[in-house]
Amino acid sequence: MRRLLLVAVMCGLVSGAQAADMPDLPFLRGSFTEGLSRGTVNWGGAYVGAHASHGAADMDFTNSGQDLLAKLLNNVDIESQFNISKWPLLGKAHMQNSGYGGFIGYNWQWTDAVVAIELNYTHGNFFGANGGSQSRSFQYPTDYVTTATIASAATMKVTDYGSLRVRGGYAIDNFLPYGFAGIAMGQANINRWATYSANYRYVGSAIPALPDYSGSGVLTDNANSHFITGFAGGVGVDVMLYAGLFLRAEWEYLRFTSTVDTTINTVRAGLGYKF
Repeated sequence: MRRLLLVAVMCGLVSGAQAADMPDLPFLRGSFTEGLSRGTVNWGGAYVGAHASHGAADMDFTNSGQDLLAKLLNNVDIESQFNISKWPLLGKAHMQNSGYGGFIGYNWQWTDAVVAIELNYTHGNFFGANGGSQSRSFQYPTDYVTTATIASAATMKVTDYGSLRVRGGYAIDNFLPYGFAGIAMGQANINRWATYSANYRYVGSAIPALPDYSGSGVLTDNANSHFITGFAGGVGVDVMLYAGLFLRAEWEYLRFTSTVDTTINTVRAGLGYKF
């Protein structure tokens, strides 16, 4: 009897030791949730940041001098006959440059959908220039051969630009891809000048001959620190790094409708903080 009790006690000790050596698995504790749950990033709230950019600008000077020429030729007969103020003179200019700036905005989040309003600013330096001239001769008025010459030139320098935009995005883990549209705003120096000359040479048979005559004029327009507007659009992605700190990559398209129609395309990398 004593031997049976001793064997029972020893078996109990071995069984307890084996149970103590078994791993502490989640399913043994009756739970499947630990280690399987996924945290959701909270994008809602105010944010601020800075960015560096590189971009290209296209400036269309084609019609930039027509209003100046029309004023110069307002009372000249050859303008009413031949519309010389609308002769094609200028073309387009393309340039590239880098810049830097910042952004500030506010996010509203509903589950994974995010809507934001944001003000974005970049300081850069896009400078373009173009010029041209044209001459034509025609028999006008009667018994005269008239030679008209017009010339025009313009420069534009965009130093500061940005957008007031509405963003729409969808949160995927730590990523927030988004698209946006809004109002483009900028500051530019636009300098223009236009000139014309007209020489009327008598070729008739009157005796004595009628006199030759001529006319000319110059007009300039300098708009420094001129406020320009247009529309903006683009796409980007924010990546949450840690505790509100996020990275940004973005492409932005700006179109300014002014005396010189201008488009600016930029790619950007930025760092921001969401409060």
